[in-house]
Amino acid sequence: MAEVSFYILPTESLEDRYLFACKLIEKAYRSGSFCYVLTDSAEQSRTIDDLLWTFRAGSFIPHQIYTGEPPDTEKVILIGSLDAPEYWQKILFNLSSRYPDVGPQTGRILEILDNSETTKEAGRNRYRRYQQSGMTVTTHKDW
Repeated sequence: MAEVSFYILPTESLEDRYLFACKLIEKAYRSGSFCYVLTDSAEQSRTIDDLLWTFRAGSFIPHQIYTGEPPDTEKVILIGSLDAPEYWQKILFNLSSRYPDVGPQTGRILEILDNSETTKEAGRNRYRRYQQSGMTVTTHKDW
């Protein structure tokens, strides 16, 4: 059963939310995890793709946008609005507004929310669904 971590940022800034996600994605990559970043749209995927190249000088995180085709290499972070392919389901960063389709191989889901009411309301709904599914949910607010 997956463990879910909610990170609630004190700001309503979408940019801050995405930058924080990039830092956590980098941390996951450096620990040897090749995760999936779930987005709502191709536009949001491109934004995260661009930020992963530029968010911190000297940082290199191999990544690509997932369009349904298997990536060229298994050691890459995938970003997309489609459900995660099997190999990338172990760690899922949910930047989308929807409840992710997860399988038994999903070990961790990270939810990064800004402090806007729209984002928080969608997050509350997913939080309840995670709990109803029997997942362990923790919330982090001190950022």
